[in-house]
Amino acid sequence: MHPDTIPLVQTSWKKVSAIAPQASALFYQNLFAADPSLRPLFKGDMAEQGQKLMHMIGAAVNKLNDLPTLVPILQSLGQRHSGYGVQPAHYQTVGAALLLTLEQGLGDGFTPAVKAAWTEVYGVMANVMVEAAVEA
Repeated sequence: MHPDTIPLVQTSWKKVSAIAPQASALFYQNLFAADPSLRPLFKGDMAEQGQKLMHMIGAAVNKLNDLPTLVPILQSLGQRHSGYGVQPAHYQTVGAALLLTLEQGLGDGFTPAVKAAWTEVYGVMANVMVEAAVEA
């Protein structure tokens, strides 16, 4: 990863996590607008699902400096998501929804460098999760 990637992601995430309920609602709005067929994959209370999403992203962002700990967590998450019906192609849609949500939440703080950092980090995370799901 580029040396600035982790600090940019961690700093920008602190700003987004400050508006966690709004950010998670925006994320799911963006996700379902991009691909309405994903809606049935989500069961139960969406506010609770949003809390889980924000917690998971926050935990992953905080572990970016500790990949030996983070990678097995992402592998397990990818395997679980496979069991929920998540397909490898869905990760691209999720990534686009995440970037749009970050842009909406950060406003002017969503600079080209921040976008590049998040794109890089999400790509690495998604690849780990997809590989684990395929192997499972």
